[in-house]
Amino acid sequence: MPLRSFDQIYRINEDSKVAKWSFAFLVFLLAILFLPWTQNIKSKGNITTLYQEHRAQNINSPIPGKIVKWAVREGEFVKKGDTIMHISEIKEDYLDPNLIGRTREQLEAKKGTIEFYERKAATASVQMEALRESEKLKIDQLNNKLKQLDNKLASEKAELEAVTNEYELAKNQYERQQKMYEDGLVSQTQLQQRNLAFQNALAKRVMVDNKLAQTQQEVINTRIEQNSVKQEYAEKISKTEGDRFQSMSNVTTGEAEVAKLENQVSNYIIRNDMYTILAPQDGQIVQANKAGIGEILKDGERIAVIVPTRVHYAVEMYVEPVDLPLISVGQKVRFMFDGFPAIVFSGWPNNSYGTFGGKIVAYENTISPNGMFRVLVEEDDTEDKKWPAQLKLGTGAQGIALLKDVPVWYELWRNINGFPPDYYNLQEQKANEKVKIK
Repeated sequence: MPLRSFDQIYRINEDSKVAKWSFAFLVFLLAILFLPWTQNIKSKGNITTLYQEHRAQNINSPIPGKIVKWAVREGEFVKKGDTIMHISEIKEDYLDPNLIGRTREQLEAKKGTIEFYERKAATASVQMEALRESEKLKIDQLNNKLKQLDNKLASEKAELEAVTNEYELAKNQYERQQKMYEDGLVSQTQLQQRNLAFQNALAKRVMVDNKLAQTQQEVINTRIEQNSVKQEYAEKISKTEGDRFQSMSNVTTGEAEVAKLENQVSNYIIRNDMYTILAPQDGQIVQANKAGIGEILKDGERIAVIVPTRVHYAVEMYVEPVDLPLISVGQKVRFMFDGFPAIVFSGWPNNSYGTFGGKIVAYENTISPNGMFRVLVEEDDTEDKKWPAQLKLGTGAQGIALLKDVPVWYELWRNINGFPPDYYNLQEQKANEKVKIK
């Protein structure tokens, strides 16, 4: 008969629970294999900003000059428009302290010259009108004289025709009287009387003919005078118009010089404003390049750097070329920022602690010098947990780009076989999420 103590020590007659615990553990493992696992792409990055004006900016000297006074200290915070430093002029073209006033005096003198030439051009226009009126009156006067001469010429032609008829009659009578005298029918006295009448008619005809020729010559002279008047006034008008055009040319040249002087005055005023260098935006002054008073600044030389105080932060991270097809705009990303503690469960981002949400806003289509593609991620506004206000430009960040939800067994099988994460469409994923919510 076996000893009782032996049964109590080895418990041979009792049922073992190892099999039950082993079976339960296997069921637990099998259940874990079917839990959802979020595929992801891990990458390191840095804090940056999407807007160029939110990045650290150089404050450059707009003109060459000499430092007169610093108005801020390095590390000091300034507001937009605050004075950073004062500089003075070093170029000899701008050393005159009354440069703007003297240039304005030149400008006013040139405007006075323009006014003089404008009046001269106006006077020339009035003179041209007077010459045209005088020419018209002179031509009208000569035209009236020509009309009078035409009437006189017509009268003399009629008189010549009458005298010619009278001459022909006297000639005919004289010739008949001479024949009758030869036949002895009339006396010599009667013949002489007819000859005298004939000679008088001839003289009268010659006189009227000469008078007609004289009138015709007057007509020709008047027409010549008329052409001479036209030529004379054309020359006077042309000369006056030439003077007018010259005055207008001087006006145009003066206006160009006035515009140039006005431009110079504006440039001098703007240059005077450049002697005071102002802060372009709110920020902190760092990395001052010049230390003392009296140092010379070159045109465009950096004076200091201003770091904006208000920044719209983003994260720049880099992904491998093999992972680039899995990246899309609007895709969710979880971040762990340097200096902020976090507990991360890679496949269950929603159960992680200390991570912050983001979404991809852009990615570059060209490879970077480091052999990877640059991706920009901004804060996700739909997340309740905002990014820390203590973030600074350049702070390190570790990003986890969230991909497709798959079972744990599938993710293990994928990693064992070295397959890449599954490609998926972000729009289809959002549609599926909406269906699940409903």
